Amino acid sequence: MFVVALPALLVVGWWFASDGSTNVYGPPLRTILETFPDVWTGERLRADLVPSVLRLTAGYATAAVTGVALGTVIGVYRHVRAVCEPVLEFLRAVPPPVLVPVIMLFAGIGDTMKILVIASGCVWPVLLNTVEGVRAVDPVMAETARSYGITGVARLRNVVLRSASPQIFAGLRQALSIGIILMVISEMFAASNGLGYTIVQFQRGFAIPDMWTGILVLGLLGFVLSVVFQVVERRVLGWYHGLRASSRRSP
Repeated sequence: MFVVALPALLVVGWWFASDGSTNVYGPPLRTILETFPDVWTGERLRADLVPSVLRLTAGYATAAVTGVALGTVIGVYRHVRAVCEPVLEFLRAVPPPVLVPVIMLFAGIGDTMKILVIASGCVWPVLLNTVEGVRAVDPVMAETARSYGITGVARLRNVVLRSASPQIFAGLRQALSIGIILMVISEMFAASNGLGYTIVQFQRGFAIPDMWTGILVLGLLGFVLSVVFQVVERRVLGWYHGLRASSRRSP
């Protein structure tokens, strides 16, 4: 109920604030909602929404795997971290949208370019949060695992990654919102389908209500992905949330 309450309140506020609007670029919400079913038919959803979600999923998954893998190596090995930190600080300061023309030169204008653009922006919060999470592993826990002979892959999976998982998921949450933004930006460059492409086409054709329906679809997509992410996070980090709840209940 709390998840739905604020969006519903914002929609009601938007409805009354825009009611009776004669601004061409800010039509009433009533007009936008009346236009919605005519624009976003099943065919258009398959042609534009599905490709966007697939690109986002591929880019996000690539960034998640790359960020966790590299972040674990950098966090575990101090010498690797000392060598990589200056380069990482330089690269993460470069805004991902600036890289779109560069990536287009190497990857062309197909789906590969769009996936690489999404991955290039999503990887940084995952990577940096993984590094900090791995570095923050309790040394007593690490020594206890070593004394019991827990080494190698078992130690990495059960001690290092498990201890760092709350911070890793914090990076994954940040990366999700970045990925949606980069998905739209990448589809505005030399694309033939996708949400970003469709919204730009509506804007260029002065189909303003249709453009606003595309923005609504983006908002709904972000909301659904956020809810799905919370469900997955609670399931994976159930032990962590239970530990925090028990610590709050204890005197």
